[in-house]
Amino acid sequence: MFEVIVTNKQPLTASVCRLQLAAVDDSALPAWQAGAHIDVHLPNGIIRQYSLCGGVDTKHYEIAILNEPNSRGGSKYIHDQLQQGDVLTISAPKNLFPLVQGTHKTLLIAAGIGITPMLAMAEQLHAEDTPFELHYCAREQQHAAYYDRISNSDYARNCHFHFSLGNSQNRLNPYRLLADYNQDTQLYICGPNLFIQDVISAAEQHGWPTENIHREFFAAEAIDHSQDQRFEVVINSTGQVLQVAEDVSILNVLEDNGMFIPVACEEGVCGTCLTGLLEGEADHKDVFLSADEKQKMNQITPCCSRAKSKRLVLDL
Repeated sequence: MFEVIVTNKQPLTASVCRLQLAAVDDSALPAWQAGAHIDVHLPNGIIRQYSLCGGVDTKHYEIAILNEPNSRGGSKYIHDQLQQGDVLTISAPKNLFPLVQGTHKTLLIAAGIGITPMLAMAEQLHAEDTPFELHYCAREQQHAAYYDRISNSDYARNCHFHFSLGNSQNRLNPYRLLADYNQDTQLYICGPNLFIQDVISAAEQHGWPTENIHREFFAAEAIDHSQDQRFEVVINSTGQVLQVAEDVSILNVLEDNGMFIPVACEEGVCGTCLTGLLEGEADHKDVFLSADEKQKMNQITPCCSRAKSKRLVLDL
């Protein structure tokens, strides 16, 4: 964990603000690669994950935060209360959304605040002279965070803006965009959940292989727990059997029995709590694992996922 000071806070749009963070002692921060995020521990006790933006820099980290209308306390605190000069605690960078290295073409598709990891990817790909395209969707120009930075960049010719208000011809048509598929192309998507699902659906209809499709969700849809049943989990290292009631998460049961599982979002988005699954059939309720990863039944997010079988054996 690192203590950082907010060295700059400024609005990018009416609903997005940018924070610049530096180590309290002015030392270098850990190195990172495009796609990485940090856990930010806010003074109100909330932990949130934010993608690192822009060029890779160890002197300063940059993050951008959307003021969510239905904020659970994180974005609202940052927008309304956090000030330049305040001190925060952050984690070291974690990269669950890395670029695949190589000389292949990369297609970046972002919507709204989903531009944050894509900005870092675009700048890294440009610096490496790797071919790429960036497609950025927003309601209109004034709602597009980093519009000026992208438009005035050295890689602006690789970037395309799609605004949903006004001329319908400017809107992104993922089915049309993804039709001209080259098997070496890597696709990265970030934005609202329905947007991501629409792009993935279009890619799958055109035969894109799953391993070429990479996505990162910022939030989960409301999880349906109406059909949840009781089950038990077995701790593989000790043989201990724990009962999980209908209205209690696996994570809560583990914590109540003295087992520490790292956790951040608690809604199956970030993958921080990902735990090995040795036996049993999971009822995956997260958006972190891909469909192929869920089918393997060798990992589970205990913060929200449950069991379809009567028992799960955890690699703990």
